[in-house]
Amino acid sequence: MRTGINSFIVLTFAMRIFAQEPAIDKAVVDILAKSGAPSASIAIVRDGKITYVHAYGNARLDPPLAATTAMQYSVGSISKQFSASAILLLAQDGKLSLDDKVSRWLPELTRANDVTIRQLLSMTAGYQDFWPQDYVMPNMLKSAAPQAILDEWAKKPLDFEPGTKWQYSNTNYTIVGLIIEKAGGMPVIDFLGKRIFTPLQMTTIFDVDSAPLPEGQPSRYLRYAIGPLRPAPKEGKGWLFAAGELAMTAHDLALWDISMIDQTVLQPASYRDLEHEVLLTNGAGTHYALGLGVSTVDGRRLLSHTGEVSGFTARNDVFPDDRVAVVVLTNLDATSATTQIATKIEQILFATSDKPALDEARKIFEGLQHGKIDRTLFTPNANFYFTDQAIADFASSLGPLGTPQEFTQSSQSLRGGMTMRRYRIKFTNKTLTLTTFMLPDGKLEQYQIAAAE
Repeated sequence: MRTGINSFIVLTFAMRIFAQEPAIDKAVVDILAKSGAPSASIAIVRDGKITYVHAYGNARLDPPLAATTAMQYSVGSISKQFSASAILLLAQDGKLSLDDKVSRWLPELTRANDVTIRQLLSMTAGYQDFWPQDYVMPNMLKSAAPQAILDEWAKKPLDFEPGTKWQYSNTNYTIVGLIIEKAGGMPVIDFLGKRIFTPLQMTTIFDVDSAPLPEGQPSRYLRYAIGPLRPAPKEGKGWLFAAGELAMTAHDLALWDISMIDQTVLQPASYRDLEHEVLLTNGAGTHYALGLGVSTVDGRRLLSHTGEVSGFTARNDVFPDDRVAVVVLTNLDATSATTQIATKIEQILFATSDKPALDEARKIFEGLQHGKIDRTLFTPNANFYFTDQAIADFASSLGPLGTPQEFTQSSQSLRGGMTMRRYRIKFTNKTLTLTTFMLPDGKLEQYQIAAAE
């Protein structure tokens, strides 16, 4: 009996994924066309399993080379969550502590007695970033040992007192990389291979800090303003290191995401450290954990990071409580295409199938655009809210927008004994958010619209 039920659930789930594929493909193709990014490789995890992997566009423009799912893309700063995990593994081994001072490993650095490893990982250390630019500077075309980078940037005065501010800094992770090597007794890439990549069967990992991607892999591109795509330069050896040295397929990055969802690489306490937002000394949140951004989107917990190196951008989003992840890799730098694609895919994935509620919400919207409302659909409280002035304002502000291009449900949860639903209403030049509260008897206690953030 249990096997039959599980088979039905799996079949239903697979049918839903198959039905969403055309919408996902169209979204990716449209965003690539608008952004100018030459190619994208994506992977989608649903229910803790890889359910869709696809590549789009050309990995090389001249001569043309179609992108494939077997190709390795640089993931840039997504590498940082792997470096942070290496530190956590070393902490589990008793080799170090997150609260160790930097002076234990690199005493010559500025304020090494005052900065902790946790502050390095959480971007609250104060060391100045050696690469805030979205292009490669002349000195970065030459090789540089990580220690030499630290000699120039990590011996300057700190930008702020440790723990008092948040500031993204690649320098922090160059320091982290050297600590990994000193405590682990081997190069960072070898430690990651032994403790993470091999156990997870991530077989396509490539160290782009040591050498360019091999022949047949994606070429790197940039654009000047909105001009044509141009070849992007390769950084010199040593600059990426533990801050951005990894390249891989979207499929293999999705394997890592599954390990985060299932918590199979680290101990539970280490995952809490990895994913827990770090607070400043004044109690303010940073929206950053250890090599991971942390946030809530439509009520869902999101662990996320972007990546950019010369000629590549990437985005990796994990919704651990929903057992969903989205990987997007492109071969164009300084573009928002990866974020746009990931966001659109997530909207498609999380769109619900509560069609009666959706149809009702749309019908109410159309009525309000014309200054009309069916008060039998609402509770007394909601009818009190919809004064003559409110209805007039709804009509005057919504009517000119015309017919929505999209009207989709983005989330559903419980609140105050009611079902709360959020909808996304998209027009050519504007996107709105609709929030409704529905009582068990089907009456609407709330129907509020605001501009999407």
